[in-house]
Amino acid sequence: MVLQLKTVDKLNITFLVDNTIEWFTKLPPGFTHEAPLHIMKHGHARDPVTGIPILEFEKYCCGAHGFSAVIETEIEGSEPQLTLFDTGPESLSIARNIASLQIPVERITNLILSHWHSDHSGGILSFLRLRQASSPAPVQPCVVDVHPSRPIARGIAPPQVGRIIGQLAADPKFEEIEELGGVVSKHDEGHVVAEGTVYVSGEIPRVTSWEQGLPGSVRWVEDEGEEGKWVPEEHIMDERYALVDVKGKGLVIFSACSHAGIVNVVRDAIDKFKRPIHMIIGGLHLATPDLLDRIAPTVDFLAHKIQPPPTYVLPMHCSGFDVKVALQRELGEGCLLAGTGIRVKVLGDEEGEKGIVVPRVEV
Repeated sequence: MVLQLKTVDKLNITFLVDNTIEWFTKLPPGFTHEAPLHIMKHGHARDPVTGIPILEFEKYCCGAHGFSAVIETEIEGSEPQLTLFDTGPESLSIARNIASLQIPVERITNLILSHWHSDHSGGILSFLRLRQASSPAPVQPCVVDVHPSRPIARGIAPPQVGRIIGQLAADPKFEEIEELGGVVSKHDEGHVVAEGTVYVSGEIPRVTSWEQGLPGSVRWVEDEGEEGKWVPEEHIMDERYALVDVKGKGLVIFSACSHAGIVNVVRDAIDKFKRPIHMIIGGLHLATPDLLDRIAPTVDFLAHKIQPPPTYVLPMHCSGFDVKVALQRELGEGCLLAGTGIRVKVLGDEEGEKGIVVPRVEV
């Protein structure tokens, strides 16, 4: 299935939900902040006296603890394919931000859920309702691509506390998704979607010594004939990443939370596709005090152990401040502080494709 991935000529990314709203950071060519999108493209009410567009903040995006991105892939001569990668934590932020960014939800035909955590799955039903309401005529069904191992419940038991302090909100049930027009597609192995332009991984190999999952993660299980109970589940084995291969640029990787470890993700992508890494996007999950010792080897790998190194790293969502500082120190302008509402355009390069090399990974 991996060999069916097609190289695309154009890739557009819209960050629909993220913890951060970022309006002012310097961005390279191809990246656009939210405010210019509204002022130049969406139209604003104008002050009747000055004639200047008014920044109507109630129509702008909001941040939320979660992640969601619209991935638009295009091969020259074919229709663009729109794929939604995760949906944020709840119904409000995704609905507001879809309206703010004027996302054509009826054109999104694939939804990829990276893993069963509600800060990524919480907006699924809201999104499907918006699709149904987007047109008076029936819309094309949306394939909802999920790992089959949906948990009954997941909880948080920080090692320093020694007990379960909270339970995540329930993920949508398969039946609920189907009732709203979603077509549930269960996969635990790598495959392609969006007419072969987006790869969704299977189980991510855990080979890096310091990337040991999410400490304190627990899962509720109910074995037949026994009472339900909480069991440790630090490795979150249902987590998957997605990627797109852009002509002349290489792989653009979407790793929503990196519970498997971003180094494990990158190594798996390079091993499977033998293509350079153009961009790494998403949560690196290195924010909490008990994970800070993972920052140095992670940054060292991304900055020095891959040749050629990634062109850009976008640490978002659950990455944390410290790893952003460390990545900027090593990568300079190659580390970008992206957030909700930012759009990215990656154009393929026919001439650049001739110079593509297989990356070398130092173990």
